[in-house]
Amino acid sequence: MLYAKVVLGLPVDLAFDYSVPADLHKTISAGARVLINFRNKKSVGYVVGFTHKTEIKNIKAILGLIDEKPLLGKNMLLVARKLSEYYCSSYGEAIEAMLPEEVRRGKPVKNLILGDAPQRDTLLTEPGTLGSVPVLLHDLEPCGRFDIYLEEIKKAQDNNKSAIVLFSGIFSALKAKAIFEKVLGREVHISYRKQPGELESWENIHTQDLCVVLGTRSAIFAPVNNLGLIILDHEEDSVYKQEQVPHYHARQAALMRAEIEGAKLILESISPSLESYYLYQKNKISYRVIPRKKIPPEVKLIDTKRMAYAERKSKAIFFRTLSDAIFSILNSKGKTLVFLNRKGFATYAACHNCGVALKCPACNISLVYHFDQDILRCHHCSFKMAPPKICPNCNAGYIKYFGTGTAKIESELNRQFPQARIKRVDALEDFNIASADIFVSTSLILKEEGCNFDLICVLNIDNLLNRVDYMAAEKVFYLLSGLAALTDKKIIIPTSFPGHHCFKALLSGDHNIFYGQELKYRKQLKFPPYKHMGLVKLRGKDLDKVKKAAQDLFALLKEGDKVVKALSLNPGQPEKLRGNFYWQILFSALSARKLTKFLKMHIKEFRYSGIIVTVDLDPI
Repeated sequence: MLYAKVVLGLPVDLAFDYSVPADLHKTISAGARVLINFRNKKSVGYVVGFTHKTEIKNIKAILGLIDEKPLLGKNMLLVARKLSEYYCSSYGEAIEAMLPEEVRRGKPVKNLILGDAPQRDTLLTEPGTLGSVPVLLHDLEPCGRFDIYLEEIKKAQDNNKSAIVLFSGIFSALKAKAIFEKVLGREVHISYRKQPGELESWENIHTQDLCVVLGTRSAIFAPVNNLGLIILDHEEDSVYKQEQVPHYHARQAALMRAEIEGAKLILESISPSLESYYLYQKNKISYRVIPRKKIPPEVKLIDTKRMAYAERKSKAIFFRTLSDAIFSILNSKGKTLVFLNRKGFATYAACHNCGVALKCPACNISLVYHFDQDILRCHHCSFKMAPPKICPNCNAGYIKYFGTGTAKIESELNRQFPQARIKRVDALEDFNIASADIFVSTSLILKEEGCNFDLICVLNIDNLLNRVDYMAAEKVFYLLSGLAALTDKKIIIPTSFPGHHCFKALLSGDHNIFYGQELKYRKQLKFPPYKHMGLVKLRGKDLDKVKKAAQDLFALLKEGDKVVKALSLNPGQPEKLRGNFYWQILFSALSARKLTKFLKMHIKEFRYSGIIVTVDLDPI
């Protein structure tokens, strides 16, 4: 008797045995989708193996075979297995992270080409060998990196190999598509979640022997055949981390897939992540610097602690030094960028009488006021509302707006410089450097490469630097390095911490100052990359129940073992999101494998009605 090992896209880390009907013996393969009866409901499952013995009595039979040819080859099944093991998800959840929504729902797909169709006796082989040692490409001026990408893609194609290039945003991928198609003289495919025609695009990629795929994070799982090259553009960007289960990072997934497929991996960055830089120091990846062609900009720090008392205590958004610098650039017909990493007009609205802030009912987070739309909006969900005339708490008629966002900066610039053309950049599709004299933007502007501002003013950087986040300095350094690439003239940064190693590295133009000091701090504090972190998240509709479940789980796990240490039990950040309450437990260990094994073993036995438990390994 033949039995199939079937997994589902559920948080159940088990493969279920189903008998294979005789008429499917010759056509069923590992990697195919099947219809099964699971908990008295018809469901889509994924075959991951076979056996001739089972201990299950009254075993159910497979209801039908969706794919006559396997949907996933043995390499992709192995990637899914390793992904689930590393990121503490189920095998089925990892498989579904690779597939379009319509495929997950069971929709049939076109005829497939599959060069690594799995055999029943060799389904989960060990990984292959990397096509070469991964390369960390430290690109001090990212405008010329496409030439390097295209050179590597041509090399891969000469060897009949396909390529995947990941970008941190779809705008960058679409911009690259036009350039790549012109140079390569062939169609270049785009892959990202929820794109129009996602299934059709996925099928087209799957049916080609040789192709080039550009896309966002999920494109690392594009079903390319004969993969020979993977490139991560701006590998330091936090958008490569998946928010949903499995909480994979595209960089780690790329390392896994490159190893299994025997492909070359290139990690490009204007300021490499500490993880990648640490791997370079350990001689696990090679390192190549692409020098800057433009002259580095002049960096001017304004020490706000030494400013005149009246100016320091004033509520003016722009210090006199900033206003004078902007005025000077306007007179010389230059271009200015004012950077603030916060959208909206005011960051929160509150009653001036009772002090109660207006918050999102689903997330319990302060609503942001957007002046141009006259609307209060939650930046974590879709909730929005008109500003109330009276306070819903005390019925006083005085709602006041606090904080500063890009819309408020735009308004203040219009007041101070009425003769200037001022534009807030909310979408890169509308960006044209000739369209204005002064631009206001968030980190979105970092995706716009090739522009060259005469002046960049960085506002409220201390707010980012002083966040309760061990990665705060690293994120600020990425930000400043990206902004420095947008000018060869001048950057002005008001700060109370001019001696911080972020600014020292920027002033000197020596990135090693930052990496050396930050790695020293991380080692002293036993933070990544010297240890791995695991964040156990509990969520549910009842706050008291979630808190009690978190306390019980913490009590169960806090003893840990010799290699895993429980660090803290805290409310989630934020505590409420989209109608659910969150609590979280933070763990650390030297080994990611041992940390995952420990958490999987204990959490699997933890059951609490109405509470969902997930694990985020290497959270950022």
